[in-house]
Amino acid sequence: MTLPLDSGAPRRVAIVLMSAVGSTVQGLPVVASLRRAWPRAHITWVVQPGPAALLAGRPDVDRFLLFHRGLGARAYLRLRREVSSAAFDLVICLQPNFKGGMVTRLLPAPARLGYDRRRARDLSWLATNHRIPPRPVAHVQDELFEFLDHLEVPRRYEWDFHFTDEERREHGRWRERFSRPVLAVVPRSSNPRRNWTLEGIARVIDVAGGDFGLQPVLIGGDSEAELRDGRRLRELCSIPPREELGGTLRQLAGRLEASDVVLAPDTGPLHMAVALGTPTIGLYGYTDPKRSGPYNRFLDLIVDRHSRDGERRPSRRTRPGRMAKIRVDGVVRNLERAMGRYL
Repeated sequence: MTLPLDSGAPRRVAIVLMSAVGSTVQGLPVVASLRRAWPRAHITWVVQPGPAALLAGRPDVDRFLLFHRGLGARAYLRLRREVSSAAFDLVICLQPNFKGGMVTRLLPAPARLGYDRRRARDLSWLATNHRIPPRPVAHVQDELFEFLDHLEVPRRYEWDFHFTDEERREHGRWRERFSRPVLAVVPRSSNPRRNWTLEGIARVIDVAGGDFGLQPVLIGGDSEAELRDGRRLRELCSIPPREELGGTLRQLAGRLEASDVVLAPDTGPLHMAVALGTPTIGLYGYTDPKRSGPYNRFLDLIVDRHSRDGERRPSRRTRPGRMAKIRVDGVVRNLERAMGRYL
């Protein structure tokens, strides 16, 4: 490691990763790797309150610092007060944007490691004094692993949610409510441009429940938009799905793990399901699955309407309108493939 630390391993480390749930899941193996390599280090993770609920009970993080994005500028003032007496040996900025850079600057440390200038957006590279080497755009997970490589920390491919025994019993009770294999359907992402049509989802639900003998179950949050989609899907489906919207993020994770197959667009629950090892059909058109798709699992189940012929390298480019090009028969084929290969 080329950073100017007094010993072979830092004593106090801060990780800046305050993105949504999907990015939080991708941060799990980074934290697990650091803990294994530096068992005596005190590790702090700066995270938003929502994703923080998913991280409860983690043995590899000593402290969670909450960044309350909804407070606007006051969020930075609040965080500055909380760290006024803190001191870190190393800050690792895994969030290459303005927010990540601002928070990184607030954390007192002699070494602040971030992305190279080309990949650090919004001039966030100015917040760091050490940077990982420039590389081509890659899968988001691989880019996070580059930090471990730079620190000479062995990678650990672990996405453990550290469920308690009581949580696992709760997941089992939830699964016992269904007599057929469960197809968990996540109808929407918070970004509408990532969503498939409700009409398409309804047709897949009818095939799954009628021809394939599955039990379709709607899962996700209980925002007004999600509840509205649930009502609309019940109207569109000839075989109405069961509805299990709402609950905590950890309950959602448990339901995803207890399900037999998951159908979802590019959203946090998709990455949770993949991390938990549940066969997942990812619906992609707006974003590139080579960059933000399932990581090294269930690649054969991806429905990709983003990539064009000959495009092999991951891209940050988004393509509005491409989700509408997803065909029902393509999703059904992947559902049938999931049943044949994984159930």
